[in-house]
Amino acid sequence: MASPVVTSIELTSLPKVASGKVRDLYEVDDKTLLFLTTDRISAYDVIMGNGVPSKGAVLTQMSAHWFRVLSERVPGLKTHLLTLAPPTSLSPAEKDLVRGRSMQVRKLKVFPIEVIVRGYITGSAWNEYKKSGTVHGLPQPTGLQQCSPFPKAIYTPSTKAPLGQHDENITPAQAAKIVGERYADRIEALALQVYNTGAAYARERGIIIADTKFEFGLDQETDQIVLIDEVLTPDSSRFWPADEYEVGRDQNSFDKQFLRNWLIQEGLKYKEGVAMPADIAEATAARYKDAFQRLSGKTLEEALAAL
Repeated sequence: MASPVVTSIELTSLPKVASGKVRDLYEVDDKTLLFLTTDRISAYDVIMGNGVPSKGAVLTQMSAHWFRVLSERVPGLKTHLLTLAPPTSLSPAEKDLVRGRSMQVRKLKVFPIEVIVRGYITGSAWNEYKKSGTVHGLPQPTGLQQCSPFPKAIYTPSTKAPLGQHDENITPAQAAKIVGERYADRIEALALQVYNTGAAYARERGIIIADTKFEFGLDQETDQIVLIDEVLTPDSSRFWPADEYEVGRDQNSFDKQFLRNWLIQEGLKYKEGVAMPADIAEATAARYKDAFQRLSGKTLEEALAAL
């Protein structure tokens, strides 16, 4: 039986704080948020007209797995995750709705940039490099090919555009002006450390993390930078099968590049209200679940049964 697709959940027991491309945020109390992940999917900053089966559960369980792994392997790392248990204030029916696709997290001040780290040159970075030899305005070594690894991972931030608009690639210096010099170096260093740690862990399990997007928040009571939002998922990263990797061409992937490629092929890039055919949605779901199982060692069903 096909998994149900949940693109909208409305809770009446908690006040809604915000609604994004994929997630809805509810206030539990003055220090806690409920992070609720739907099956919505976006590509090129446009939300598709339909969703991907079980995607919200995959992203939630994968992020929770990474928060545990990274906290063990990155000294001093702080994350926003508190618990995967639903708030006690929810009704029994609401608890069933959010089970497996929600987490309670710390309420923090969010830094208003997308913290992107690239280990391999692909996507918009490759397009820029072909024109100018730079990535986000930063000069790169000559002779790189499509999907080549960088000599070492690079920090290439972008703006965080309002819903419906497109993020803009910026330099680390421009990002520092947005977040403040006091925090810029700490964010960059932590992002690179988290990426390198996660990439090494994934490579041992047959996945190349080509690039990824992090978000960070500030605990204003302690002045600590905290890893927030989702982390190292197929929505926020490019995942490639290591055994199929080959420099100089597009790679097969476990992420939504599959959906992006379909949109480009059909001439639908940036178009609003596009509904995916069932085979595209199901194939995307299968890729997400495969990535989760490789990284966590569990099927999604096993992870959900353990909650």
